[in-house]
Amino acid sequence: MGNKRARTTSRLCGGRRMNIDEKYTARIDSMNDFTYDWKPENYDDPSEPILKITKSSLGTYKWCPKKYQFNYIERRPQDQTEAMRKGTVLHNHREDFFNTFDVKKAENMNNSEILEYCTGLMPVDDYYDISLTVASFEAQRFIEAKAEEKTHEYLPIVNEGKFDAEITIPIGPYKGDASLNYEEFTLQREYKIHIQGIIDRIFIEDGGLIPFEFKTGGWKDNKASEMRQEMAFYQLLIENSPPEVLAKNGLTPEMKVTHWGWYYPAANYVFAEKAAKRSMTSVMFRIAKLIYAYEQSKFEEKFYAPMCGQWCSYFGICPAAQEDTWL
Repeated sequence: MGNKRARTTSRLCGGRRMNIDEKYTARIDSMNDFTYDWKPENYDDPSEPILKITKSSLGTYKWCPKKYQFNYIERRPQDQTEAMRKGTVLHNHREDFFNTFDVKKAENMNNSEILEYCTGLMPVDDYYDISLTVASFEAQRFIEAKAEEKTHEYLPIVNEGKFDAEITIPIGPYKGDASLNYEEFTLQREYKIHIQGIIDRIFIEDGGLIPFEFKTGGWKDNKASEMRQEMAFYQLLIENSPPEVLAKNGLTPEMKVTHWGWYYPAANYVFAEKAAKRSMTSVMFRIAKLIYAYEQSKFEEKFYAPMCGQWCSYFGICPAAQEDTWL
């Protein structure tokens, strides 16, 4: 934790002004100096990291504070599960698909040729059945875009884009609604925190940005609330990123998130809607709640038998998962 974060500046040592690529590289490199360690004493020193929060770390804390502690504070190793491997492989396939897809070429194809073209861009591997579903979905999406003369909006403006921002979390008070168990708390002070993440895809339609999440698990309707908060985190990230990060991703500060959506190919489920302010409020509450846990040094375990045993890599060391708990 002794490393200083390299602040992005407009000049290099030789006095030469940095271009957008250099500013972006410097900014992304500086992200690596931020850790999940809690360092409130560095609040007044902008050259030092304070706290990093990602969508994944925030989601882990929501699921189980103890798992957050094991993973992000104690940095205990965890084995890669099949679900993790599947997610990584299929995300890579989807990124490659959009990097390879030739709009001009597809515009000259009939519908069956478009489907064949999309299918041919999918690697044949252990997850080929899901890839075929994705190919069919993308073919239909392009066919519809072609019919509406909107093929220029088919490809995402951002494909696996890295974003990085700083935001200030107020003191409060905070009061959760029913979905947040009506929790009430007040922070000791306001905090400037570091948020970052990789956004699967951002599309643009009628000038508005549409972040779109790709999920490889199964869909259940009770996931909708959680998905909205994930997308609200992305909105927070996009709309607070500095100009050099936005520019590298082909965006400008004037562009705003108007809608968001998600796609679960295993369930053949796709959904999009207008961005909701209420979801943003919930995200800010959860960020503040995570900071409050750091202030209190309190990361209690939650226990969801038998889900913990099936999904958590830390099941064997968790205090709540001892043998007598199961009796």
